[in-house]
Amino acid sequence: MTTVNDIFENLNELAPVSLKMDFDNVGILVGNVTNSIKKCLIALDITDEVIDEAISDGAELIVSHHPVIFEAQKAVLEDDLVGGKLVKLIRNGISAVCMHTNLDIARGGVNDALMDALGCKSEDALDYDGCGRIGEYEGAIEFKEFLKQCKEALKTKGLRYYYAGIPVKKIAVMGGSGGGCVLLAKEKGCDTYVTADIKYNQFLDAKELGINLVDADHFCTENVIVPVLHDRLSKAFPDVKFKISEAHQQTVCFM
Repeated sequence: MTTVNDIFENLNELAPVSLKMDFDNVGILVGNVTNSIKKCLIALDITDEVIDEAISDGAELIVSHHPVIFEAQKAVLEDDLVGGKLVKLIRNGISAVCMHTNLDIARGGVNDALMDALGCKSEDALDYDGCGRIGEYEGAIEFKEFLKQCKEALKTKGLRYYYAGIPVKKIAVMGGSGGGCVLLAKEKGCDTYVTADIKYNQFLDAKELGINLVDADHFCTENVIVPVLHDRLSKAFPDVKFKISEAHQQTVCFM
């Protein structure tokens, strides 16, 4: 019998909770640690549609990257955005395991999966918390071709970018919100930086620094970890049916 805690402990081996950033909330966030698990849904976020999918599939557990509870909850109300999800999970006997910044930092986690998707080998961490990755291609890639590669590999509907007029050779990546590390990527000798949630002033910084900058969407730069988790857990727990969410997709649209 596989329990919620068994699955959590397996994920904790990959991405120890001790690696998480101080502001974060990770681990078993909803449910009973001893509950038996036969079906588990894996998704980047625990949204209402993901919970409905889990209910429809008869899943007893959802494993996600983003925490279903992030800030302190002073009340759990059904008509509240977070409270409503918690009520629905508990009412339907569904537990939640969420691994966030610890999975960003861990080797084999989000940022290594992002580098793998882009066909580049991870070498060093980008920032001083151990988040982000730096790697180098064997040969230079024309920027236009790199954009095409990014769009296809990350299955994103569109890209926002600044082209500094240079080819792609040494890249930095950070899954999710990483616009604050543009200068750091440049200082570490990277010609190209791929991340998400980039602000206007950060695009200006890239222009002045002379570095290619690509915003490939928060969901798309992090969802690369979901199949990795699916493969890992499926091998570790053959008695459990693991499924990647079909309901949860990229939210942002482009005209």
